[in-house]
Amino acid sequence: MTIALQTTRLLLRPFERKDAAIVQSLAGQYEVARTTLSLPHPYPDGAAEAWIDFRKDAAKHGHGYTFAIVESASRQVMGCISLTISAEHRRAEIGYWLGKQYWGQGYATEAATRIVRFGFEALQLNRILGAAMTKNPASCAVLRKAGLKHEGTFKQHIRKWDHFEDLDYFGITKEAYFSN
Repeated sequence: MTIALQTTRLLLRPFERKDAAIVQSLAGQYEVARTTLSLPHPYPDGAAEAWIDFRKDAAKHGHGYTFAIVESASRQVMGCISLTISAEHRRAEIGYWLGKQYWGQGYATEAATRIVRFGFEALQLNRILGAAMTKNPASCAVLRKAGLKHEGTFKQHIRKWDHFEDLDYFGITKEAYFSN
């Protein structure tokens, strides 16, 4: 089953193998990789293809849904947004990144708001959570604007490039989502 989601300006669609070069280019930007939990820098050749295959397999087995964030008008891939599912607990973790040239234009918020709605309405999740490095206030703002509430800060919770980073955690339950 192929799922595509629409917003005012965006199409969220599954990644295809033909997107690998743009994924490597955008995700490989130093400014993008430095504030994400798992993007490498430099982004290795062949890694985008392997990642696309892995995410397609995850969707096939119900472990997660990963979408290319595509500008509807130009059909340009701008970034990625995903929900990684914990089926037993009916929860998911939201993750996203955008190429630097697309920052500050509301695209991440628009995509995050839509994928949260997808999680609660289509997937019948009970909870959605997200994390952002405290040094990335723009990402924290995206999560807040998508309806998630700050739940705490985990000090030196991850190691990114030999530095320990604090993470801000955000979350929302289905009950809170539908009561707004």
